[in-house]
Amino acid sequence: MNLQEKESHFLLHTYKRLPIEVDHADGVYIYGKDGTKYLDFFGGIAVNALGYNHRRVKAAIAGQVDRYMHMSNMFYMDIQIELAEMICRLSGFPKVFFTNSGTEAIEAAIKIARKWGKKREKVNLFALSNSFHGRTLGALSLTDREKYRQDFDPFLPGVAHIAFNDVAELKKKVDGTTAAIFVEFIQGEGGINVVSDAFVEELFNLKKKFDFLVVADEIQSGIYRTGKLFCFEYFGIRPDVVTMAKPIGGGLPLGGVLVDASLEDVLSYGTHGTTFGGNPVSCAAGLATLTELAEGNFDDRVARVGGYLKSKLLEFKELHPDFVTDVRGRGLMLGMECKKECSQVVNALLSRGVLANCTNGNVIRLLPPLVIEEEHVDIFMAKLAETVEETIANPAK
Repeated sequence: MNLQEKESHFLLHTYKRLPIEVDHADGVYIYGKDGTKYLDFFGGIAVNALGYNHRRVKAAIAGQVDRYMHMSNMFYMDIQIELAEMICRLSGFPKVFFTNSGTEAIEAAIKIARKWGKKREKVNLFALSNSFHGRTLGALSLTDREKYRQDFDPFLPGVAHIAFNDVAELKKKVDGTTAAIFVEFIQGEGGINVVSDAFVEELFNLKKKFDFLVVADEIQSGIYRTGKLFCFEYFGIRPDVVTMAKPIGGGLPLGGVLVDASLEDVLSYGTHGTTFGGNPVSCAAGLATLTELAEGNFDDRVARVGGYLKSKLLEFKELHPDFVTDVRGRGLMLGMECKKECSQVVNALLSRGVLANCTNGNVIRLLPPLVIEEEHVDIFMAKLAETVEETIANPAK
């Protein structure tokens, strides 16, 4: 059997694979076993912030492997504590709990909200329409995407949704029984939708009135993806809980939950835990990644290159108004909404050696490594122009 046949034979069919057998990857490029080179504008779904094969991250991983690869969380691990210290210092949050993934971070945040709310007779959780928070049952209860929820009900009780950016509905649904509201300040899977200033302002007005928690889901938008450490910083507010993952592990499984000082003692000994969360090798990779991003002034870099990419996409929209309806997002988390389903365009880009993603049916989602340069943007835009012009000329293809 060849590789694709073996995959089909031995693995559950939960992934629709791209027709690439990966040989290796370096920088912002992936190389197939057939020698084909692909410019990656998807970045492992926002994971590979420093691209592939980064020297500092590899050295950190090798150094930690030589010491030990796993240790129970019953022990003190210097590398785990060093990463915790850095993320707390950069974010201003006093405490963090490490998980294996973003979904597990959401599950921990749900437990924090439930336990905090129970003593205050606050039982209800809200998320926003068109949201995506993960695939476990708790995270799926918050997620408002039918394609992921279908046939997995019943979901957690006391969880409901508020229409995205609908201030009137927000005011109508929130009351004294609200324990927490989960917010993606930019919806990734939902199509790169940015929360409005008016919605955020009313959210925090209601928070003052009813005393509930705001949980910022920064799993995809965090760690300099938008040009700031976290996307919520653009709104001049501070949530009570922040969930993170994806780039924080430098390509290895790692997530986390940051909590404000008022929540430090909600989870006490034995009330929550994880076998692999905060794995020392993942923490070593994470510390190297975060150090590189912070020392390399990636906030400025992402603003510069992301601004260049967005300007080129907006120029493209003006040239193709019958194909592109909107360009939105921040930094290097951008979406181009098309007038029709975009998988055809993404597949055509792949045939030209460029990786992008179609999400929410008609949005081309761009999450490139944060190390891309303007020259990579120019390559992408040239390939996009070729692809769209061919699509317009041959709509039946």
